[in-house]
Amino acid sequence: MRFSKRLDRFGDEVFASLNARRRELEAQGREVIDLSVGTPDFEPPAHVKEALVEAAKDSNMWKYALADLPELTQAVIDYYASRFGVEGLEPNMIMSVNGTQEGMGRMASALLDEGDLVLVPDPCYPLFRASALIAGADLAFYPLSAETNFLPDVSRIDSAVADRAKYMVVSLPANPVGSVGTPEVYAQIIEFARAHDLLIVHDNAYSDIIFDGVEGHSFFENEGASEVGVEFFSLSKSFNMTGARVSFLVGRPDVIAAVRKLRAQSDYGMFLPIQRAAIAALTGPREQVREQERRYQERRDALCDGLESIGWERPNAHGSMFVWARLPHGRTDSMAFCLELMEKAGVIVTPGASFGPGGEGFVRMALVLPPEGLRRAVAAIEASGL
Repeated sequence: MRFSKRLDRFGDEVFASLNARRRELEAQGREVIDLSVGTPDFEPPAHVKEALVEAAKDSNMWKYALADLPELTQAVIDYYASRFGVEGLEPNMIMSVNGTQEGMGRMASALLDEGDLVLVPDPCYPLFRASALIAGADLAFYPLSAETNFLPDVSRIDSAVADRAKYMVVSLPANPVGSVGTPEVYAQIIEFARAHDLLIVHDNAYSDIIFDGVEGHSFFENEGASEVGVEFFSLSKSFNMTGARVSFLVGRPDVIAAVRKLRAQSDYGMFLPIQRAAIAALTGPREQVREQERRYQERRDALCDGLESIGWERPNAHGSMFVWARLPHGRTDSMAFCLELMEKAGVIVTPGASFGPGGEGFVRMALVLPPEGLRRAVAAIEASGL
């Protein structure tokens, strides 16, 4: 069989290869500390789990959903008003998606034609590239570098490239680099979008994991954002619901309508008990979310302080559940370093090169262990000589 040429656009998936080697090491009796994948180890809130269980007991909840429950849409509207101070959202500006991963893929297919151009950050979460490539689009990278505190600098983007682009992906707090947006940065991005008639697609997965007393925000808190953008708002990290795959595409009604139209051709909607769990998350108490943010900061401090104490440059880690660390001692090959680290220290991290050309020379570490576990990882790295 001849398979789609679409597959030729993608290389081997780095997480799969790292996980395969992990299994081999564990089979040999080696202890492995895995900091490669950002799956939260915190519990989902009890009231969210209870809502899911109770809904699943109702036989009517096992039928096709076909659409979002009106209560779910209203819960999103109310959450944006109370959590972010964003008023004026309407039902035609909101739709659920089965995780941002699926949602961004659907959006790309609904908006892009073969040969269209998409602006993506470099480095970035691989989804941003993959979703555009699946749709047949071309990529143009804009840098997130230490010189700009790993924040977007639209003045560095060529005007001719921007004029050709259909949309620009912005992700703040940023995975993998850990930078956090500011009103000034967002104002520049919005003006840039207006000047070049392009859509801003904002990934808002980590607004509840920001450190040092900084408050998390929505893109739509900024003046003019609703005219030029959409936002993916995920429940995965704030409420530890990664496996439930609950995210929302929020913003411009024309974009929402296009994605809805495409989704209707192949999807019967989100499982109704999961919708009930999402309603419980959005309308319930938020004390656990705030406490969790504090505990993530404890982990950030333990890992960054530890790496700095053994001679690494202090990593960039202002938000998200990741630490972005420059390779120590002049090393430059991130994949080779990660493989050596796994063999010598039993610590698995993700090579920066897997996030784009600008990620070479760095590694990403996930804050998925308590502080003592992260200190143990640092001790293993120190003992390895790396």
